[in-house]
Amino acid sequence: MAGVCLALCLCSAWGADAVSTAKAAVPPVAAASAPLDARIQDVKSEVIQLNRDLLVLEEELLFPANTQVAVFVSMDVGKMFELDSVQVKLDDKLVASYLYTPLEVQALHRGGVQRVYLGNLRTGTHELVALFTGKGPHERDYQRGTTLKFDKDTQAKFIELRIRDSSAKLQPEFDVKLWQ
Repeated sequence: MAGVCLALCLCSAWGADAVSTAKAAVPPVAAASAPLDARIQDVKSEVIQLNRDLLVLEEELLFPANTQVAVFVSMDVGKMFELDSVQVKLDDKLVASYLYTPLEVQALHRGGVQRVYLGNLRTGTHELVALFTGKGPHERDYQRGTTLKFDKDTQAKFIELRIRDSSAKLQPEFDVKLWQ
């Protein structure tokens, strides 16, 4: 009987140690979620970086530098013209048409530049025609256009359509600048 009692005491002592060891081995839920949250944030960062890399690769594949043409719109002051829309034609083909919101026009007034077109052109001579519509001096409907003939070589071309106020003429001016 004493042997059985000793065996029970040893088993109960061993069981108590096993239970306390098992409790110590299982971390609290909050402690387990902290490393998981850190891993999730790491994975999110990696996904964002991969997305950036994919966008760069996509642009390089779709618009290689030797055929790339980008057209931008900018405004300098713009008190004499309230922009409504822009249409861009390359070689008599409409490639971009954009209707502006008041907030977008305000952003252009503050120095913003908008890319309205990104595409491919073969080498050679090309013609760009841009049509601007909006409200001109004295709140009248106003439509103006500007044209640029340019030679596309093996380098990327960047073209800026600028809307400027001409204080000498008291009307807006629309010009095209070719960036090298």
